[in-house]
Amino acid sequence: MKNALFWIPVLGISLWLGAAQAAVGGGDVTLKNKGGDVIFSHGAHIDGAGLECAACHDKLYLSKAQHRKVSMKEMQKGKSCGACHNGKNAFSVKGNCSNCHKK
Repeated sequence: MKNALFWIPVLGISLWLGAAQAAVGGGDVTLKNKGGDVIFSHGAHIDGAGLECAACHDKLYLSKAQHRKVSMKEMQKGKSCGACHNGKNAFSVKGNCSNCHKK
């Protein structure tokens, strides 16, 4: 019984810390699109590409609720995802549809 009194709070704190850490990364965001939904992975950008949250927030995006749909033409001119996905910093938005759009 004494073991349970020790391990139950430890487990609870571990789960709480894990959930708090997951929230920092933002998780995946699905943007509905008739050309195929775009699943934006915060993990791929933060952990994979080594970016900080401030690279996009508040410069490019404030929140999902405030996100406005941007055309591919606008992206090719450096708006939204195109600010980095320009063929120099990351793959270009032009001609790489399936990298982002999933059917």
